[in-house]
Amino acid sequence: FFRRCWMQMWMALCCVLGRVTRLAPPTRLAAPVLSASRPALHGHAAAARAPLRLIRSMADDAAALEELPTVDENGQPLSKNALKKLLKARQIAEKKAKKAAEAAGRGGGGSAPASGSVESGSGSDGGPEEAVAPWGFSDLGVVMSAERRPDFAPAAVAQLGVPGGPGPGDEVVVRGRLATVRGKGSSAFLVVRAGSLHTVQAVFFRDASYPRQSKEMLSALQSLTEESVVEVEGRLQPAEVLSCSQDGVEIAISKVRLVSAAAPKLPFEIEDAARSEAEVDASEHTDRPLPRIGQELRLNNRWVDLRVPANSAILRVKASVCALFRESLGAQGFLEIQTPKLVAGESEGGADVFRTDYFGTPACLAQSPQLYKQMALMADLDRVFEVAPVFRSENSLTHRHMTEFVGLDMEMTFFEHYHEVLDMLDRTFCAVFDGLNQSHQEELAAVRAQHPFRDLRYRYPCLRLRYDEAMALLRDKGPAKLAEKLDSETDERARARIRERLDARGPESLAEHADTEDMGTEDEKLLGEIVAELHGQDYYIIDKFPAAVRPFYTMPDPTDPRWSNSYDIFIRGEEVTSGAQRVHDPQMLLDCAKEKGVDLSPIYSYVDSFKYGAMPHAGGGIGLERVVMLFLGLPNIRKSSMFPRDPKRLNP
Repeated sequence: FFRRCWMQMWMALCCVLGRVTRLAPPTRLAAPVLSASRPALHGHAAAARAPLRLIRSMADDAAALEELPTVDENGQPLSKNALKKLLKARQIAEKKAKKAAEAAGRGGGGSAPASGSVESGSGSDGGPEEAVAPWGFSDLGVVMSAERRPDFAPAAVAQLGVPGGPGPGDEVVVRGRLATVRGKGSSAFLVVRAGSLHTVQAVFFRDASYPRQSKEMLSALQSLTEESVVEVEGRLQPAEVLSCSQDGVEIAISKVRLVSAAAPKLPFEIEDAARSEAEVDASEHTDRPLPRIGQELRLNNRWVDLRVPANSAILRVKASVCALFRESLGAQGFLEIQTPKLVAGESEGGADVFRTDYFGTPACLAQSPQLYKQMALMADLDRVFEVAPVFRSENSLTHRHMTEFVGLDMEMTFFEHYHEVLDMLDRTFCAVFDGLNQSHQEELAAVRAQHPFRDLRYRYPCLRLRYDEAMALLRDKGPAKLAEKLDSETDERARARIRERLDARGPESLAEHADTEDMGTEDEKLLGEIVAELHGQDYYIIDKFPAAVRPFYTMPDPTDPRWSNSYDIFIRGEEVTSGAQRVHDPQMLLDCAKEKGVDLSPIYSYVDSFKYGAMPHAGGGIGLERVVMLFLGLPNIRKSSMFPRDPKRLNP
């Protein structure tokens, strides 16, 4: 009824004016906006035709109302206001569609800009048109490998502005994380970080030729969240940007594409996580103390923590230690092997194994590849090595223990003396140290910026001490060294521990430390300080350990059964390698196992491997994470593990 009355009223008015004799409902609702190409009307002609334009607009509204639904989703009649809102929404939608079609026509028939794009010249407020700017912002959405850009050649951020890389005037495309974004009204400054270690600044300034698009571009850039993945295209220009690794150039932005947006709130700020302990400590008593990012928070969000430059550099150093280890041994005739990690018995003896059920048979996760390395030599693979995980069920939460770590293991036959193998280990370590110092200064500098450390002091051949000589040093120099530490220590808990060691008597006393007594962690560290002070060395070997503290397969000393042909290698006072000459006589092996209470029945194939002719041999196992931790002077081994495992951490 309402629609009929509306139509009859306006048709009557049209007839009275004598200008419209019949109005048919249009087939498509057109937006009531005059074309920009239509000439303007002036004077009396415009005044005379104004009623006609008003009538036509009203008639279009009436016809459009005829097409609108009359009831809502519940079947109730729509009110007059609801009908007006529906009409207004339809007009707005068609107006936008018309403008998009016009913009596509100007662009040579291309598709309309993607969602989030600011490349269109039309204003969002319906203002006058602008020519399409030569720069823009777009959101790539979810990259689903739908297509590849022909001749697309992204540049490495690390190569920008360096000899042989893109320089000022070159057009480049880089992709990375948005480390920071700063906006100052008519400008935007973006810092793009790639690979955690390299950063470059990208800049955009308001363009007076495109005021509306400039405003939209600046708004889009300034609204980006830190750590989002972006693709920046532009021309390199000379600049002095001391806060970036690429400090001689910057990118004048032509295009920015959002690849993946980061959540606005991070678990912690990368800038906060990258500060040194000294910097945080110094701020504690100021009016603006810096946040301290704890180890648990870091490890719970390790994928974010590893974006910190120092942490990324640590992993790169770790990868290089593996590569240099392989390269050094490979050049000396070693073969890389892969041994089982599910084993029937304990390779090291003792109870520190993870036990499991193997289809009804008891099994363990391998404590080391020791037994299989030896069996490989019995197969005439004279020199072998392995890089693989090692599992230790040690309920220890110290700074240097993990339940899973990477073992760098080697084993080789020798002709006359196990020191042939010890020499090989010494050469390998020095090759690794030389390679790190020669080829990874950038990574070492990144670590040093957050975790200051002194360069490792080493030489080849390295300093070697017999175990009894090391104990003599500990007895003679240890108490005085502890007294010095007590005088300089300010922490009361640390002072109490030092006093306890100084006051100890009997086996716990440094002054009474027996030659054949095992050396604990604190004794190792103290000995390392003494060696560094007396000999100026951080890397050394201790040979001839007591037989009582070594595994059952260790060859006894030929002259004194209290000792064994075994050795440990130390870096900065902490053990990183344990090795020995192995027992290769089957009857001697059985006797040694019986003496130490080791049941060989689950691994009797190991004993059998020596029955058919056995070469004398020796080797060692190296803890990769410990080597990295101590070479870099890190305070905790968890910093050198990508996703560390300890008795309280199984995730992530």
